Amino acid sequence: QVQLEESGGGSVQAGGSLRLSCPASPLTGAMGWFRQAPGKQREGVASIDGLSRTTYAPSVKGRFIISKDVAKNTLDLEMNTLEPDDTGMYYCAARGIQWIPRPLTPDEYTYWGQGIQVTVSS
Repeated sequence: QVQLEESGGGSVQAGGSLRLSCPASPLTGAMGWFRQAPGKQREGVASIDGLSRTTYAPSVKGRFIISKDVAKNTLDLEMNTLEPDDTGMYYCAARGIQWIPRPLTPDEYTYWGQGIQVTVSS
């Protein structure tokens, strides 16, 4: 059974940084981070597969870094140079197997966390 719970959210001023974490294990397989702003659809932010290949949304590429910490068994999302448009509920997701054909598509993921709020003020 895969259970996901996000940690590390909060409020920050534009230009600041936050780090999100979520538990990871061999059972979780490919994993990703998604976000949803009020009135908008859930969108893929970043993904990492079983070979540690990463995929990023164009809006966060160069600012966010997704990684797996093997020692801590966590999936992390380091978010730098945050902008007000980064505000939203952030979700950790897991596919359950290592390969994923569409890394930033929500339907590809089986397991989801409850979400954690990230607020960036200008």
